[in-house]
Amino acid sequence: MNLRQQITEIVRQLDMIGFDVGDYRVSVYRALLMLAVTFAVIVAGRLSAMVVRRFFRRLHRLDAAQQLLGEKIVTIIVWIALAMIGVDFLGISLTALTVFSGALGLAVGFGLQKTFGNLISGIILLMDRSIKPGDVIAVGTGADKTVGQVNRIGIRAVSVITRDKIEYLIPNELLMTSQVENWSFSSRDVRVKVPVGVAYGSDLSLVEKILLEAARNLPRVLDVRPPQVWLHAFGTNAIEFEVQMWIDDPEEGLGNLRSDLLKAVYLEFAAHGIEVPYAQHDVHIRHWPKELEKKKSRVQPGSTGEAGESST
Repeated sequence: MNLRQQITEIVRQLDMIGFDVGDYRVSVYRALLMLAVTFAVIVAGRLSAMVVRRFFRRLHRLDAAQQLLGEKIVTIIVWIALAMIGVDFLGISLTALTVFSGALGLAVGFGLQKTFGNLISGIILLMDRSIKPGDVIAVGTGADKTVGQVNRIGIRAVSVITRDKIEYLIPNELLMTSQVENWSFSSRDVRVKVPVGVAYGSDLSLVEKILLEAARNLPRVLDVRPPQVWLHAFGTNAIEFEVQMWIDDPEEGLGNLRSDLLKAVYLEFAAHGIEVPYAQHDVHIRHWPKELEKKKSRVQPGSTGEAGESST
């Protein structure tokens, strides 16, 4: 027997181990064939996705969002085509999948609703280009606000990397239904506000000059949109100024910029004798208790005995 006959005999023996379900044969051979086809479809799908990704990365006339959108759409089409080819190779009739498709529809409606919702939301985000790779976004409010740079828009979630190098995976559907701050949607210019307080009696012109000079000396501050200093309010303990600066690299962080400004301002204030105030409270006693008034009247300054009697 040649090799071909041996393989045919092995296939026949494996196919004999099984049973029939209507017109379809369930056997060991069919199971192994299904595993082999599934493996081939997965490998071909991954290789095709890699080729598609490299193809769209070379289309430099498209921006990052358009490249990613085209890549996702073509990849989905390729996976569907490979799945149909695999089903046809296994000899499974599509009419036999009617019941299965109904069950799949129920699964999508209940268990996979969020997954498909995130998939559609990701495609919509790429189509309307409201969020693109490289954008700096802020999600949430108050203390729960997350600020970071969009690293990748996936099928299920958007990858956002913060300044602490923590990578957040935010579901696409959440970005579609909640408020999102995009700091680089139409322009990368961002205004940074830094409050500064000085003591009452300070030279306001000198304070303003120092604040402006410190802001101009920061390398990240834009010269085309020069910084400004506003007298913000007469506070309880200080005269409150506000320094406003424009930058075009928000992904580099805002806290470090505020820190650099405040350190420079503090050194200049110390050199020019300008006081940085702290909270002070004056307590005025309008009426002493009668017992204390009597003891106070009996105490004579410099008298040790009277002081001892008063302390008792």
